[in-house]
This record gives sequence, C-alpha cells and structure tokens, in this order.
Amino acid sequence: MEETSYCRTIAVANEKGGVGKTVMALNLGAALSTKEKKVLIVDADPQANATRGLGIQVPEGMPALYEFMTDPDPGHVLNRTVETRWDGLHVVPSTVDLAGAEVELVDVPGREYRLKEALEGLSEFYDFILIDTPPSLSLLTVNVFAYAREILVPCQTHPYSFDALEELFDTVSAIGREINPALSITGIVATFFDTRTRVSHRILEKLRNDPRYGPLLFETRIRVNTTIADSALSGKPVVFYRKNSFGAEDFMNLAEELLKTKG
Repeated sequence: MEETSYCRTIAVANEKGGVGKTVMALNLGAALSTKEKKVLIVDADPQANATRGLGIQVPEGMPALYEFMTDPDPGHVLNRTVETRWDGLHVVPSTVDLAGAEVELVDVPGREYRLKEALEGLSEFYDFILIDTPPSLSLLTVNVFAYAREILVPCQTHPYSFDALEELFDTVSAIGREINPALSITGIVATFFDTRTRVSHRILEKLRNDPRYGPLLFETRIRVNTTIADSALSGKPVVFYRKNSFGAEDFMNLAEELLKTKG
C-alpha cells in the first residue's frame, strides 16, 4: 500500500439506533473516494451492515475485525484490509462474531485499546478512516472512541434523536478526560430530513439554535430518499448506485463540506 501524508480517523457515532450511522459511514466514505481520497471503512458493529452495504461477503476463515481485536499481534491487519469494487475504497469487515469480543475482552488489561492496537499502522496508507459504531455505549464503542480523533454525529430529525445528543456529548467528554484527550466532535449532520413534515423543520431549527449543537451543525442535510435503502440492498453505495439521486447528491455535498473542516 502507498503511504499518505495525513489521515483523519472519524467515528460515525450516536448512542441511539436508527439514525443513519451505517448509511453515513459507507456512503460518505464512497463519496470521499470519488474525490481521489484513499478511504478505509472499519465496520465495528457486529450487525455487519456496513460490510454488506459495500457488497462484501466474509467467507469462513477470512479474518475480520473480531480476529484482529482478539489477536494480540500488532499490525496483524496490515495487508488484510479488503478491497471493494471501487478504487480507493477499502474495508475492515465485521461479522456477528464481533459481539463475542466484548465478553472475551472484559477482563483483559487495556481492553479499551484493543481496536487501536489492531489498527496500528493503517493510518499511514489512508486519507480517511471512517468507523461505523454499534447503536449503544459498549466496550466496542469505547474502543472506537479510544482510537478515533474525530466524531461525526448523525442526528435523525426526530425529537428522540435530538434528546439523545446530550448523553452522547457527556460520553465523549468522559472519554476525553479518561481515555483519549485528542477526541472531539467535528460535526452533527441532520439525517432522515423530510422537507414535507413540520417535525423535521422544528428539530432542524432546535439544532441550529442550541448553543451546544448549533456551531457544530453541518449545512448538508441527508434527506429521506428511498434510493439510499435500495442501494444498500444492492451492496452499492448510493453515489455509485444512482449518481443523480437526492441521496447521492447529499452525500457528495457532505463529503465536500467535511473536506473543508479541519481534522
């Protein structure tokens, strides 16, 4: 693999499920790859939806994130990332076995750093490493936060998702104090935005006007778009599945906006 000069490691995270984390991780990564960026998607969710969404099937015996986290050899993952069908877009796949890592590592000293140890050296070869996280605060999520330097927060434009932000921000503050002082929230992205509904507009306004969240809110909104779901079923990111769709347009805009932020 050819080395790059600087890599941004970004966790796509929200402790509430159903807000579009996986969709954002794989589609943002795909959009960045179209801009000549080398991108690695790390699927840290045992549901492995990001893996499937990139059209990757993990055959029996093929190492995935579970093996890398439970194998103590540093650098084991080097040259074991999986190439997708699209140039510049690679993945560290997941399987359901990853759920067992939490149980196996619970009594291991330094268990919160196992992902960081597993991915050691990879940042030299990518411009972006995007990590899809589980929909809860777990040992896996803590491992992601111990490794990443940035967090991108998808927030569904729904009252429950808005209310869940406070808990996430408190978690990030605690991780910053105790485990990873380099960690910070780069931005919040409104997702499942429906221009036709009053609630979507109200939640967007609440995000904009909140002194804690407003300065972090990206201008790009990920609109409700059935093509995004269709693309996931096909194992193709929406920017490759249907380039002229609203979903592809939104993620290309999000990639452009992210590139303008400082890591």
